[in-house]
Amino acid sequence: MAEELLELVRAFRAAVVAFEPERFSGEDCAVLVEELATAEKACVAARIRAAARAGECGAHRDRGFAAPADWLARVSGSSMAAAKSALETAAALEDLPEAKAALETGELSMAQARELVRTEAERPGSVEDLLDVARGQSLKTLKEQARDRRLRAIDPEELHALQQRARRFRHWRTALGMVAFAGELPPEVGVPVMTRVDAEADRIWLCGRKDANRRRRAESEGSVGPDQLWEATVNGSSSTQERRATIAADAFVRLVETGGKGKAHTADLVIVCDLQAYRRGHAHEGEPCHIVGGGPIPVSLARELGQDAFLKAVLHDGVKIDTIAHFGRKTSAALRTALSLGAPPLFDGVKCSAPGCDRRLGLQKDHIDPVANGGLTSFENMGDLCIPHHLIKTEQDRKAGRLGRRRRGKRIAKAPP
Repeated sequence: MAEELLELVRAFRAAVVAFEPERFSGEDCAVLVEELATAEKACVAARIRAAARAGECGAHRDRGFAAPADWLARVSGSSMAAAKSALETAAALEDLPEAKAALETGELSMAQARELVRTEAERPGSVEDLLDVARGQSLKTLKEQARDRRLRAIDPEELHALQQRARRFRHWRTALGMVAFAGELPPEVGVPVMTRVDAEADRIWLCGRKDANRRRRAESEGSVGPDQLWEATVNGSSSTQERRATIAADAFVRLVETGGKGKAHTADLVIVCDLQAYRRGHAHEGEPCHIVGGGPIPVSLARELGQDAFLKAVLHDGVKIDTIAHFGRKTSAALRTALSLGAPPLFDGVKCSAPGCDRRLGLQKDHIDPVANGGLTSFENMGDLCIPHHLIKTEQDRKAGRLGRRRRGKRIAKAPP
């Protein structure tokens, strides 16, 4: 049996080595990518299981290694820490049969399995829900939801005390002579700072994009499509545009020197707190109190921060926010507040609404049914899209005739129904 399996593995490896993608269509390659990804995850799981068994039998010592993790790291080309973590994850999955089966069949990656194991240890009973997230969402989304569950397992007062003790800032010189820095701030301080940096970075990026588009239109008479525009403005093919990280560095410096412009002047901190908990001074089970984008906080801190804040109320029933809508494109202050919270009942902030996308930076407001097609500016008809997906949707709406028609350079919108 072992010899048959070894022959199959070697034959599979030989077939993969001989693979020539240029001989296949794009659709064939896409299907192959999906199948190979599943097979790769199943192979990794089988390798870890085999390594655990080899370690139990002492086979690593026969090969001159003192520990199974040391041997696994060498043969897999990974670090000692990664190999040790993989073996520990596999051992912990013995008590989580459903997650173990998902890993073995290639539904889960080792990184996803680690998140499930870690969260289950700190918040028992989490695996079932998180397994559904892992199967249908990205690793980033799984990490966010797993982290949220772990944080909510800690008493808010204790969590806030831990965060205060963990704050730090350090800086050093890099090999290029650059000044590098890193730090940790509690959410009530860090979220407003990052909000301002992101707002200033968005402003700089949009200004550069407008300049580049004006020059491009003058050169090509508007013949550039959305895919080429995104590639030119984001991937660095245009000399006038820079990567997001570079722009964010410039934004950070401007904030320190001048305070930034536009939205970067305001350090919005959005807190979701149940009204009864706010009045009572502490929250009961099921009563939210958290910073959007920053995690749970004690009600006492929410009340303290609320003393110097402009408070807004958003009414909801746990399923949907009460309707806020009007004709026209501009969003009202009330609607902007509702849209910034994310979907109820979690209200954990907004991210790109395109399926499979979890970007949270550089988002743009989108009318699902365009205003030019009679769509309302309402909570139900508004979404957030990252720049590439917004460009794609705009092009799709244009081809479908939902953006009105142009005459003498001006757009004529359809009348609302």
